[in-house]
Amino acid sequence: MPMGLATIINGFLAFGIPLWGNVALEIAHALWWLDVAMAMACGLLIPFLMFTRQDHSLEKMTAVWLLPIVSAEVAAASGALLVPLLQPDEAYAVHIISYALWAFSVPLAMSILVILLLRLILYKLPNRDMAASGWLALGPIGTGALGLVLLGGNAPQVFAQHGLASVGEVGLGIGVIGGVILWGYGLWWLMLAVLKTVRYSREGLPFNIGWWAFTFPLGVYSLATMALARVTHFSFFSIMGGVLITCLAGFWLVVMARTLHGAWKGYLFFAPCLVSGVAPIEPLKKL
Repeated sequence: MPMGLATIINGFLAFGIPLWGNVALEIAHALWWLDVAMAMACGLLIPFLMFTRQDHSLEKMTAVWLLPIVSAEVAAASGALLVPLLQPDEAYAVHIISYALWAFSVPLAMSILVILLLRLILYKLPNRDMAASGWLALGPIGTGALGLVLLGGNAPQVFAQHGLASVGEVGLGIGVIGGVILWGYGLWWLMLAVLKTVRYSREGLPFNIGWWAFTFPLGVYSLATMALARVTHFSFFSIMGGVLITCLAGFWLVVMARTLHGAWKGYLFFAPCLVSGVAPIEPLKKL
């Protein structure tokens, strides 16, 4: 829910302001603070419930565990889009809070990815119904890189307005270097996701609503790639961004078509996260 609200906020910034002016900006600003509260609640309370009310095992772990954690860094990236449009004092507050939200989410998500890697080593791939979840690792990495780049781009002006010009220049450098480092880390998970998807496709991939996980993690990773292309002026990122966006468009068209077909036929609403087990070593009959 917080990530969905962030999308609405971004929509107000991109499309609402040209239509409704300052009213849309004020709505987006208010919704952002609500999103911050919701993201922090999800990032803390859902893991706490996992610790205290639920039973989990390493074998049944999937990348879905990342979802409540990622909400805060998504809010941070939205905050970075909001900052240039606000008055200096408001912008400074949103900017500082956005950095804190980034730190509230990204390091913890990186820790979960380490555990996820251990789970894959010990228990092999999850059930093929969870095939799309392999792409979820790109979510926190791509959003983390995008957030750093956007916040770094705002840093010189925001900090200079409050007598901290040197801090702003450091923030800009951290944004570029940190963004590239996270992008490289994400590239490993991207290539792993491709290999896993190829493996699953040999066994047959049954469609379920979880297929949307093929789209939004790749989307934020693509945005991070294009943001890096803009700040580094490195053509490699521009080319990679174009390739990733093309792949994203293809994924989206396929998943949307399958979603509409599944809704029409009545087999769409199936929760693959409730399926236990791992993918068999021997390929199943292709679907």
